[in-house]
Amino acid sequence: MAAQHILVIDEGTTSTRAMLFGFDGKLQGSQQEALTQYYPAPGLVEHDATEIWDKTLSCCQKMIEKAGGADKIAAIGITNQRETVVAWDKRSGEPLGRAIVWQDRRTADQCDKLKADGLEPMVQKKTGLLLDPYFSGSKIGWMLENWPDVRAAGDNLAFGTIESYLIYRLTGGQHVTDASNASRTMLMALDSDDWDDELLALFNIPRKALPQIVDCAGTLGTTASSLFGSPIAICGSAGDQQAATIGQACLDVGQTKATFGTGAFILTNSGETAPRSDNRLLSTVLYQYQGKRVYALEGSVFVAGSLMQWLRDDIGLLKFAGESEELARSVDDNGGVYLVPALSGLGAPHWRADATATISGFSFASKKAHIARAALESMAYQCHDLKTAFSADGVDWQNLRIDGGMVANDWMVQDLADILDITVERPEFFETTALGAAMLAAVGCGIHASLEAAATMISGLDVHEPAIDAETRELRLAGWRQAINSVLAS
Repeated sequence: MAAQHILVIDEGTTSTRAMLFGFDGKLQGSQQEALTQYYPAPGLVEHDATEIWDKTLSCCQKMIEKAGGADKIAAIGITNQRETVVAWDKRSGEPLGRAIVWQDRRTADQCDKLKADGLEPMVQKKTGLLLDPYFSGSKIGWMLENWPDVRAAGDNLAFGTIESYLIYRLTGGQHVTDASNASRTMLMALDSDDWDDELLALFNIPRKALPQIVDCAGTLGTTASSLFGSPIAICGSAGDQQAATIGQACLDVGQTKATFGTGAFILTNSGETAPRSDNRLLSTVLYQYQGKRVYALEGSVFVAGSLMQWLRDDIGLLKFAGESEELARSVDDNGGVYLVPALSGLGAPHWRADATATISGFSFASKKAHIARAALESMAYQCHDLKTAFSADGVDWQNLRIDGGMVANDWMVQDLADILDITVERPEFFETTALGAAMLAAVGCGIHASLEAAATMISGLDVHEPAIDAETRELRLAGWRQAINSVLAS
C-alpha cells in the first residue's frame, strides 16, 4: 500500500511529540514525552539536547510502527520551540553542552550594552527584531565565549536552532535551517537569503558553524535508513508560531492568529514585503517556499494561561482552570475591578520588563467572581492594545483566528470578539501548530500544490461575532487604560 501518512515532530519547550496525520488533516496518533527543565541559576534555562534527540526519536519510531512502517510515511514535517540553540560536533552529531532555551536571560547585560552603544536601530532595521536575550544570536556568542568545548571544536563546530539540530541527527549530517527559524536568530537580515556579516561580527560568530538557510517546504533532507528501516523525506519545517499561523490558514494579508498558551503570540500575515514597526512589534518570516518569502508582524503577551495557573496554584482563587468561566458568568460585569497581569513584566507593545501586576477597583461589593472575570477580561484588553499597535503600523486585523489551551473557555472567546469588535474564529481541532507543519510537509512532498490547497486539511470553525454596543465597549476600555497607565507610570 502506498504512503498515506504525514509524520509531524512537534518539539516544544516542555515536551516533544510525534503526531501521525492523514492526508485529510485528521490526527491518527500521537506519542508525547516530557522534557526536563534545567535552571542552573536565576534567569538561566537549559535543555539536554541528547534527551531531546532520544525522546524525539523514540516518539517517531512508535508512530511509524503505528503507521505500519516507514514506507507508509509520505513525509516528515517539523515544528519547534523557537530561539532555543544547540552547539554540536559535526562528526558525531553529539551536543557540546546543553541547549540554551528561548526563555534564558543570561545575555541581558550584553544586550543592554549593545543598546547603550546605539546598535538597536541597526539590528531592528536589518532583522525586524529588538535587542533582547530572547533571540538566538547573543546565546550563540555566549556559548563561544564561555564553553571551552564549543571553542575547541574548531571546524567541526555546528550551531543551530532545534529544528536544525533534529534535521542534522535525522539525516546524519544535513546542516540546514528553515527561513522562519533563521529569522528569529538576529543573524539574518529579512531581505537576505544568507547570514549577515555585520550581525555575525556583533556576536563574534563564525559563518562556517551556521546552517544553510532553506525553504520551509520542499525536500529539506532524507532520514538515515538505519533509523526507521527505510528513508523518509523531510519536507516541511517552521517555528511553532509560524506553523500555527499556517495551520489557521492565515494565508492572505491581514489575516491574524492568536495562540493563547502560557503567554499569547499574535501574528498577522503582512504579505511579501517585510513590515517595519514603529510600535515595538517584531517583523518575522512567516514562511518561505520556492525562494519566495511571506512575512508577518508579531506581538507577544507574556502572561495568558499562566495567569489562570497562578490564580489556581499560588493564590487559591480557582479550584480548577475551567472555574474561571463559571465565575465570570456568575456576575453581570467586572464590578469596576481591573487586573493588569504584568507578573513577568509587560510585553508588546509596552516592553516594560520592570512592570508589576496590579488589581484595582475593589469595593465591599467585590467578590472573587469579579477578580476571575477581570483576569479573563485582561486577555481581550491586552489583545486590543496589540490590535491598536498593529493598526498603527499599517497592518490591520480582518478577523482573529485563535488556538491554544485557553480558547476552550467560551466566555473568553466571546469577550475577545466583543472588545476587539471583529469576528473571532476558533477551530474544531486545536493542534494548529502540528497541523501547520503537516500542511508544509504536504506541499513539500507534492500532495498539495500550495498552502492554499493544503488548507483543505483544516476542520471546521466555531465563529463568534461582537455582541456588545460601542458605548459599553468604550467604557470598559477606558477603565483598562486607566489601570494600565497607572502601572506604566510607576
